[in-house]
Amino acid sequence: MEKSYHKSYYPDGTIKAEGWLMDTQKVDFWIYYHPNGKVASKGHYQANTMHGYWHFYYPQGKLKKEGHFVLGSIENWWIFYELGSRKKSKFQFKNNQKNGFCLRYEGSRLILAEKYIADKKVGQWTSIRAFKKDNPDVSFR
Repeated sequence: MEKSYHKSYYPDGTIKAEGWLMDTQKVDFWIYYHPNGKVASKGHYQANTMHGYWHFYYPQGKLKKEGHFVLGSIENWWIFYELGSRKKSKFQFKNNQKNGFCLRYEGSRLILAEKYIADKKVGQWTSIRAFKKDNPDVSFR
């Protein structure tokens, strides 16, 4: 098998994607671009499947979301950023579904905690004291 660096382009000649191929399968590091030339996403592939930590960007260039893939499946913690605001949300995923906690922040201040099981919200707390009372064994540190 031969490994080569591949680039593809939009019809106007702007770069669309670049990364490594092993024969015809995507491997290692890839970068995708929005039509305006700014980075759309970047991360690693393993045997043509997203694997490892990925970053996704708005067309303006600001970070949109970041998180883990395990052989194509969205897993572990993901962070979502709201464009034009200081708000962000951290979700736990398992098998492409929200499974665990969601922590919503404004700046560095935690404003809401939620719990999900199989993509369904099963709990919500707006007070850290109430959250800790209901979830005494949970620590995010």
